[in-house]
Amino acid sequence: MSAPRGNHEIILIADDNEANRDLLSALLSAEGYQVFCAADGQQAQARVNSDSIDLALLDVVMPHPTGFELCQAMKSKPETRLIPVILLTSLNSDDDRIHGIMCGADDFLTKPVNKHELLARVHSLMRLKQFTDELDNAETVLFSLALSIEAKDPYTEGHCDRLSKYSVAVAEKLGLPEYLRVALRRGGLVHDIGKLSVPESILLKPGPLTPEERKIMEQHTIAGERICAPLRSFRHVLPIIRHHHEKWDGSGYPDGLKGEQIPFTARILQITDIYDALTTDRPYRKALSVEKAFAIMREEVKRGWWDGSVLNEFEAVVHGYEPVQPAGSAG
Repeated sequence: MSAPRGNHEIILIADDNEANRDLLSALLSAEGYQVFCAADGQQAQARVNSDSIDLALLDVVMPHPTGFELCQAMKSKPETRLIPVILLTSLNSDDDRIHGIMCGADDFLTKPVNKHELLARVHSLMRLKQFTDELDNAETVLFSLALSIEAKDPYTEGHCDRLSKYSVAVAEKLGLPEYLRVALRRGGLVHDIGKLSVPESILLKPGPLTPEERKIMEQHTIAGERICAPLRSFRHVLPIIRHHHEKWDGSGYPDGLKGEQIPFTARILQITDIYDALTTDRPYRKALSVEKAFAIMREEVKRGWWDGSVLNEFEAVVHGYEPVQPAGSAG
């Protein structure tokens, strides 16, 4: 199976054997791929760090870093972890293959390399890389749209980024799994993306909203969920978007959820959202002090609005101490 000729995908070949490099380079160049070669792990690492590549063919036993080590380094960094890696090896033991899998390798080729197997595996991984790139582009568009909403109001500059960082900090403190930390990071950025459906006359209105205007505004959580729903990678973000305006006593929107019916990640984001709103300037008041903001939020917990245990954890993150565990989840 051959790749379309004249494509622009870039492949890195890293092998300390010059004959192997020349053979692989000739085979892949003939298929229209752009090829860069490295004679050892150090050269390969420099190329990965300085240039955008679409796939890496790494010899397992090349000089430091080895193919195993370079693969692991690439898969540990957000900017390179989606680059497919094929490990080239003359090692045939199960332990070596398991080691490669643990390092994050996407595929293996055994030396001497079969031409047709090489091209088939490279083409398959390039196609997968194209899908992930398209997904990444879709997420980038969503983030840009979310920031465009923020940019309309000078008082909310940096709001989404702060919520993202606050929420992830709470998640880390609580030891939540990585997929929920990622959801909170994304949720902080896109939680209000549904405001794209709200007319600017309502969105930027300086005074109180009428009951009719409030109903329109409250639809933004549903609209935001609908906008992001097509992305499967956002499935853990959707509950944050839809439910970050629910209240512990059931008086929130859009679904009137109560207590632990409200997704935990949504409870985390709403606490950071309220805190950020209180501690930043608004058209109708100056930013409140940290202590004043927490005093107001504790009073709101007593009214039954927020999850007091989440507030305690967030306050501990802000002040850098261990919270006293409350007797009840609502504080």
